[in-house]
Amino acid sequence: MNRRRILATGAAVALGGCTSYTSDTDDTPSSEALIRDAIERRGGMTDLEARRLIRVETTEDRAERTEAIAREPPAKQRIEVVESTDPDVPAGSVTVTNRTATWEYDPSTERVEKNYHPNKADTDRTRLVLENLLSESRLGYEGTETVDGREAHVIETRPPVDDAGPKVELVVGDTTYVMPVDVIQDLEELEVTRTVWIDDEYRYPIKERTVHTESGEVRHELTVTYRDLSIDRGLSRDAFTYELPPDATVVTDGRPPEGVFDSRTAAEAALPYELPDPDVPDAYELDRVTVVEREKSVGGTTATLWYDDPDVVARELYVAVREFQRFDPDALEEIEIDGWTAYRSDGKKRSVFWTCDDLSYEASALLQDAPLEEIAASIGCR
Repeated sequence: MNRRRILATGAAVALGGCTSYTSDTDDTPSSEALIRDAIERRGGMTDLEARRLIRVETTEDRAERTEAIAREPPAKQRIEVVESTDPDVPAGSVTVTNRTATWEYDPSTERVEKNYHPNKADTDRTRLVLENLLSESRLGYEGTETVDGREAHVIETRPPVDDAGPKVELVVGDTTYVMPVDVIQDLEELEVTRTVWIDDEYRYPIKERTVHTESGEVRHELTVTYRDLSIDRGLSRDAFTYELPPDATVVTDGRPPEGVFDSRTAAEAALPYELPDPDVPDAYELDRVTVVEREKSVGGTTATLWYDDPDVVARELYVAVREFQRFDPDALEEIEIDGWTAYRSDGKKRSVFWTCDDLSYEASALLQDAPLEEIAASIGCR
């Protein structure tokens, strides 16, 4: 399905900041503390349920939609569009995501797109956006307002003066919006203001608004609001089960797994090799083992052991075992671990690669504090 979510996702513009901003005073709540509270709450959140109202206004058009959403971060979500004036995301559209697949249903075409992603690393986008606001934006406290009958603290944010970015990463909704390029005529005159409402009880973002102003005129405004917000109160057992509509056409993408197992022993019954038993930090538990099989001529079998911290959202690492070498040694940093050669890659995702006994290994994590070299050493190559 075309998930434009009201806005065009083609061309985008750079968003410039303003030159000055007034920060919190001594007698008002700290914007930084409120956002830190929201980050902490997000890190321990088990589930969220709400209705989400999205409104987009430009100088030429206005569109709205209301979605019923349910989430178990970082991977599981269900979005059902119950009302919409956007023809690209009509009422009746449904998106359901779990660890291994995503279903997207477009009622206008009666078509379901099923995308397999059994080895997708899950990030907590909402937490990352909040952390970016805290570290990169200028913040100002604007008092309190009532949002859907709830008291909320209003925080106005502005990007750094030299900041530029083509996207709006939403706090209220794990979604990325791209502003159409034809909305703005003069980039040098563009000013961006983003306002976030933090719910007083939950200490969680309940509303946000991003306004793009050009030469004093509002050119684009995006507002997202949670209604009937419920956090950590439990969801129905079938919240993330997808049932195909009658007569729907199903189109699949990606490679389905041969199996998703809850133990190493169960996975090894489907594999031509034994799995390692790596030493991971005490906070981590084995969540699942995915097995994806390809023809020998293009790679063979890959088994991935996924470990996560059940008490912290999106604190995850994995160890992959492949019958083929996926990494390029010439593009990586060569290191030595216990007398054998491995290769390291740093960036948003950190990885350690090595080969041993005709198998290729990878230990990876999105978190910077994951002890990947120690994990690799516990598997070894002896």
